[in-house]
Amino acid sequence: MNIQGLSLIGDEPATTGAKTFQALNPSTGESLVPAFHEATSEEIQRAGDLAAAAASQFSRCPDRKRAALLREIAIEIEHIGDELIERFTAESGLPRGRAEGERARTCGQLRMFATLIESDEWADPRIDHADPDRQPLAKPDTRYLLRALGPIAVYGPANFPLAFTVAGGDTASALAAGCPVIVKAHSSHPGTSELIGRAIVRAVRTSGLPTGIFSLLFGGGRSVGTALVQHPAIRGVGFTGSKSAGRQLLDLCNNRPIPIPFFGELSSLNPVCLLAEALDADPVKIAEGLHASVTLGCGQFCTNPGLVLYVSDTPAAVQFVEKVTNLIEDTPPAPMLSASTRASYGEGLALVGGMPGVETLVMGSPETGLGKASATAALFRCSADVFRKNPPLHEEVFGPCTLLVECASLDDMIPAVEVLEGQLTATIHATEADLAASGELLPLLEARVGRLVFNGWPTGVEVCASMVHSGPWPATTDGRFTSVGTSAIQRWLRPICWQNAPMAELPSSLRE
Repeated sequence: MNIQGLSLIGDEPATTGAKTFQALNPSTGESLVPAFHEATSEEIQRAGDLAAAAASQFSRCPDRKRAALLREIAIEIEHIGDELIERFTAESGLPRGRAEGERARTCGQLRMFATLIESDEWADPRIDHADPDRQPLAKPDTRYLLRALGPIAVYGPANFPLAFTVAGGDTASALAAGCPVIVKAHSSHPGTSELIGRAIVRAVRTSGLPTGIFSLLFGGGRSVGTALVQHPAIRGVGFTGSKSAGRQLLDLCNNRPIPIPFFGELSSLNPVCLLAEALDADPVKIAEGLHASVTLGCGQFCTNPGLVLYVSDTPAAVQFVEKVTNLIEDTPPAPMLSASTRASYGEGLALVGGMPGVETLVMGSPETGLGKASATAALFRCSADVFRKNPPLHEEVFGPCTLLVECASLDDMIPAVEVLEGQLTATIHATEADLAASGELLPLLEARVGRLVFNGWPTGVEVCASMVHSGPWPATTDGRFTSVGTSAIQRWLRPICWQNAPMAELPSSLRE
């Protein structure tokens, strides 16, 4: 299968626009062929128009037909074979095992949503029968159902070339809801995106559904993404990426003539609280777990634990710090997703390391590798008082680093938690006695996160019905919804009530 470097407008390749860009192998710096042509304004308009034309038919097609589409997409992705894995590793610098794991997760998500929509329960049908004899007023017959919002724009991140991008959770949940999807591919992995986009197009053809339910757009900067979110057909946006890019798109959504919902995942420190008895019981094991979580995937996970709070004046605490420092020092450099990601990581390290009162325990080396994208892990330490008084320390540094915050007591830890913004996760290492004595700590964390992890680590998001991957701002732009788990479909639905409707005009799940 030859990668053409062209956007997909419905089931047709786009034209060869004048502006082009190329993907780079972050491990070697090599430019990868072919060049990708940026979608033109006419192509963006055409993709939106096709989605608008397909929206009504797609939202009303039988749930089993959309379920069959999702399963067919998974089959088509699996049929790509090694070409997908090889392009994934070349564009991301990530190992083969990670590529295979993401492919399995992507296909698993698609099949999970297919199973979900085969039951009427996902659309939350409700029926209140009429009572014409009720006094003083007769009661009407009312029936409620969640229906598709309309065409959705999806913007994937750099750090998950498969599981969060073209056929990732946002796309899978939106298609399951009956919403056409237009994906703006991330410029770091366009070849991987095209392979997946073609798989979706083949599945749409096989399913006999309107071609406008899926399009894929390429663009090297922000202009394509900006134009897409302003297309009048778009009814909602799914985004995973930086706070600055997300904020720009959020403002565009709010400033449209008719504002639309924006569901963005933007930033998270994912704090870890080590309580006294748990740390005393096994400081080495906790240090090893922290190191593994911080450095997993070169720290390029949205759930990377970037902050650790602990009571510091115990022998176990000293042992914990010594062990994690040694482990971080011995961690070899690894390629990040791109040279620009590596540069941003370096800027973050310089900012944290340069803050008054912050001690650098392990500073990332200047090693850049052949692709000028390699990074080493870093470790910093400060007091709870310094952390509380310096808001720059409350910002995420995307990469393999973490900040240790020394607390004189649990009472000293709680004010440090109080200054935190919204987070995707919080992790607590504690015994039952620790938890019984923790006071307001758990309620404070619960108010700030979407997922609480007990005696484990936040990296590794289980894709299942009960998972929540969200949190208050700036973790996400709307903490009432999740981007992982079956309830992710709720982002792309709106309620409709039918009052005294003829039975033949009702959706099938609302009929007697």
